[in-house]
Amino acid sequence: MSTRTDAPTRREQILKEAARLFAERGFHGVGVDEIGAAVGISGPGLYRHFAGKDAMLAELLVGISGRLLTGGKQRVAEAAGEPEAVLSSLIDGHIDFALDDRSLITLHDRELDRLRDSDRKLVRQLQRQYVELWVETVVAIHPEVPEAQARAAVHAVFGLLNSTPHLGSYGSGLPGRAATEELLRRLAHGAFAALADGSTA
Repeated sequence: MSTRTDAPTRREQILKEAARLFAERGFHGVGVDEIGAAVGISGPGLYRHFAGKDAMLAELLVGISGRLLTGGKQRVAEAAGEPEAVLSSLIDGHIDFALDDRSLITLHDRELDRLRDSDRKLVRQLQRQYVELWVETVVAIHPEVPEAQARAAVHAVFGLLNSTPHLGSYGSGLPGRAATEELLRRLAHGAFAALADGSTA
């Protein structure tokens, strides 16, 4: 997942502020006017970009699931079929997401059920495909490990990496970004390495 250097569009600014506010106060605790004020436009002006808050929530949750899957596929391709390199790259990409988009993790955990059925099913579909990229990689590294066990390990690592909303902010108990990134990396690799010690074929 490459770092973007171009300025965000107004639509992206709206989504970023909506995610932050929804995560802080809940979907129903935030009004359209407040989101507009956060980006310097009137509440009604938001309707030139989105049909309403429901549309913002759907784009946020479907969008991040799609970006994770696209980024994961790109990382698999760039690693040229070397499973260890693929896993390292997938871990690094997910850590970037977990540190940079903590509000979206909170939003997913709290508000996913508010999506209409079709959007929620799409999120789940994209997530399953993303999980399978990891499972295939883990099984390639540890062929002695049953697939179900590899899948459980992947979900456990996701739980670990997606714990970042609970870590606090940098400078208030949480070490700097680089130190946090390295800690998460060591923990994730350690979790997958433990599979080889306890596999039951």
